[in-house]
Amino acid sequence: MPGAEFASTQWSLVLAAGNRSSAQGAVAFESLCRLYWRPLYAYARRRASSVEDAQDLTQSFFARLMEKNSIDQAQRERGRFRTFLLTALQNFLANEWDRGHALKRGGGVKFLSLEDLRAAEDEYLLDRSGRGLPPDKLYERNWTLALLDRATARLAAEFAEAGKARTFEALRGFLAGDSGGPAYAEAAGALGIGEAAARVAVHRLRGRLRDLIRVEIANTVAEPGNPDAIQAELRSMLAAL
Repeated sequence: MPGAEFASTQWSLVLAAGNRSSAQGAVAFESLCRLYWRPLYAYARRRASSVEDAQDLTQSFFARLMEKNSIDQAQRERGRFRTFLLTALQNFLANEWDRGHALKRGGGVKFLSLEDLRAAEDEYLLDRSGRGLPPDKLYERNWTLALLDRATARLAAEFAEAGKARTFEALRGFLAGDSGGPAYAEAAGALGIGEAAARVAVHRLRGRLRDLIRVEIANTVAEPGNPDAIQAELRSMLAAL
């Protein structure tokens, strides 16, 4: 996921997207589409009868959000933004099925490129861990993975801006857990530092990633300044993995 998108995951973006009459609103809405469409596609893919239907439903869902200005109904005090989006998609799919799948193929508006949709389909087919999950649990899992990707992209961008991209690439494999002594020695050798220094660097890297994950979560919960609310959402999301 492109690192340039992580800065737009704030509720202020949601509020801006609700004002579709402004240029800022249009840009904000497009940003929301880019940020959150993959978990929604996975949900639609599990519910649809074909790849083409899932692609059309995802495109049409965003077209309907824009047409009805439904994003304006999302309010921070009502709770999690991921819940709002899933509920909106569920209602949309139910209405489409009630009308006998009365879609215009492609929805008339293209929010997502064919390349994006093909990449999402490839990810869906390769995701063996999610195959046995019901659609709502798959959505929560993919939402969590997307958030982790955004936090990691932000971390990579920070290192790049500091001129330490090589350091990040040498250490990023440790973000998922402790790989043991030999791997630390290898990373230390690649960076020209001692193994003890490499372990310290990994500890700091993981700490910064945890901070960025909490920032991403705070951008989507009702109480961004409440550590307990953020921790509860973190536990809920990690349970989805």
